[in-house]
Amino acid sequence: MKKTLLLMVCCIVTITGFSQEKKEETKGPWTKVTNVSLLFNQAAFNDKWQGGGTSNYAANFGLTHDANYSKDNITWDNRIVIEYGIANQKDQEFTRKTNDRFELNTLIGKEIKESLWYYSFFLSARTQLANGYDFGEDQDGKPIRTQATKILSPGYFQAGLGVLWKKNDNLKLNIAPATSRLIVVNSQFTNVGPNQSDIDAFNQVGYFGINANQTSRIEFGTAVGAYGKFTLLENVVLENVLNLYSNYLENMQNVDIDYTANLVMSVNKWITANVTFQAIYDDNAVKGFQIREALGLGLTYGF
Repeated sequence: MKKTLLLMVCCIVTITGFSQEKKEETKGPWTKVTNVSLLFNQAAFNDKWQGGGTSNYAANFGLTHDANYSKDNITWDNRIVIEYGIANQKDQEFTRKTNDRFELNTLIGKEIKESLWYYSFFLSARTQLANGYDFGEDQDGKPIRTQATKILSPGYFQAGLGVLWKKNDNLKLNIAPATSRLIVVNSQFTNVGPNQSDIDAFNQVGYFGINANQTSRIEFGTAVGAYGKFTLLENVVLENVLNLYSNYLENMQNVDIDYTANLVMSVNKWITANVTFQAIYDDNAVKGFQIREALGLGLTYGF
């Protein structure tokens, strides 16, 4: 029995759950679309495996729900995004997150003289769901982790007035030159006490743009949001989401960028493949681009 088990774990086992569930519903002026993905991958090796490799597993969950309203000269678009992923290798002490995002967006517009342009107002909120950590080693070389982020730390809230160009639900551009942004964090990450040298040292680095002993930051600037969903080939759809923000009050030239591309390929009624690319630039968080890539292949499940 032991030999049989050892032979079994020598094989790489990949398990992929239901990957893309798309349910579109139209009732009166409302159109609702839900996409759900759940992917699980595992690879296992025993000690006698000579080809090299480390046992590991990874799991990713994603949910996007759109509820759009259109009637007469009013349009109202709403979106919820929830994404979470974890991964672990046999030689790692801790399980690590590969993705963590919770986002709410609402955009309402009033048509301008029977055109594709609308006066617009938008609200958005973005944060994460679980704690985030920095990983390292202690003096004895043992792995340790230090909490660096948590839900609503940071949390981003935006509200803005502007104009919306909307051809349909799959192609739109919103420009809001009067946008306020509130960034909030938990005091546990910014509280350094009254010592001025500690305050100065903290402020040189900052925490998502927030200074020592503070828990919020208010900005005012321009926000641009663009959305494009295109059918490239039969059963191949590319979704693009771009958000830009420039703060009038400080370093206007440092534009925050958040771009996501989702490529969905339907092999047949039951099987789909998803490719995701995301690039984020926010100099208050890190000096450089944050890049995320993900590939998933799985079964379609509808209910």
